[in-house]
Amino acid sequence: MDFPFKLATGKPFDAVGFGLNAVDHLIVVPEYPVFDTKIRLIEHKQSAGGQTATAMVSLRRLGLKTAYAGRFGSDPEGHFGLATLKDDDVNVDFAEMVDGARNQIAFITIDVRNGERTIVWDRDDRLAYRPEEAPVEFGSMGRVLHLDAHDPPACLRLARAARATGTIVSADIDNVYEGLPELLPFIDVMIGSKEFPRRVTGIEDERSALIELRARYGCAITGMTIGTAGALAYCDGQFIESPGFAAPGGCKDTTGAGDAFHGGLLYGMLSGDDIETSLRLGNAVAAIKCSALGARSALPTREQLQKFLNL
Repeated sequence: MDFPFKLATGKPFDAVGFGLNAVDHLIVVPEYPVFDTKIRLIEHKQSAGGQTATAMVSLRRLGLKTAYAGRFGSDPEGHFGLATLKDDDVNVDFAEMVDGARNQIAFITIDVRNGERTIVWDRDDRLAYRPEEAPVEFGSMGRVLHLDAHDPPACLRLARAARATGTIVSADIDNVYEGLPELLPFIDVMIGSKEFPRRVTGIEDERSALIELRARYGCAITGMTIGTAGALAYCDGQFIESPGFAAPGGCKDTTGAGDAFHGGLLYGMLSGDDIETSLRLGNAVAAIKCSALGARSALPTREQLQKFLNL
């Protein structure tokens, strides 16, 4: 099935992303520890992450031109996170460093047996955008604007302006934030976490929740990522199931898998592929990412992705 919209041409970037970046402290353990015990770690790594920032890095490694707008703290983690985007050649002209603020961080405990993780995180309130602070012109600079919908009123200003210029708006959302219902009608491709449709609609059945999302907010495509099972999307009255791939060499870390999925999905869409192929590309990028520790460690190049799909 083809995507039910046309992508604009003549934009400075293929995709632009407005949203979170983070620095992850990853701790690998033999098994998740029980309360009031000690356990020796197997491995520790500091890695850059964040939903939108990782998606932009994923698309850049696949050969597309991307830009990121978001806020970094002025602490060592903030400098580290910003440097990683520059190293991957993601444009950061609209990124900001907030003096005195701490960068968003996460401490992630990973079970070595299956790569599943538990996340403890914090975000300095000074990194948030008020609506009037949103870089409105930024959203229109890409053929696609990708959001994670933190600071929904600010996202709304970007999405409304972007759509007025023909930019398609994509979103990767986990939770319901204040102001989110006003943003959702301006999203074309709404593929969130498995829990998101239920959290928004109150409907337990996954397919019914996706139908309700479409009916209530008018998103052209609604969907969800469902872990190792892959992804499920709803468009034009039809459901599209896309099975997941096994991580090459086994799953080492699921951190950032959803972020990587959106990179692959948008790569397919921007390359002119249909929905089925784009979902498959998303699942493939997510699987490859899970083969290494860290949200961005194994994000593939175009050649690596093609080699994986040809195996």
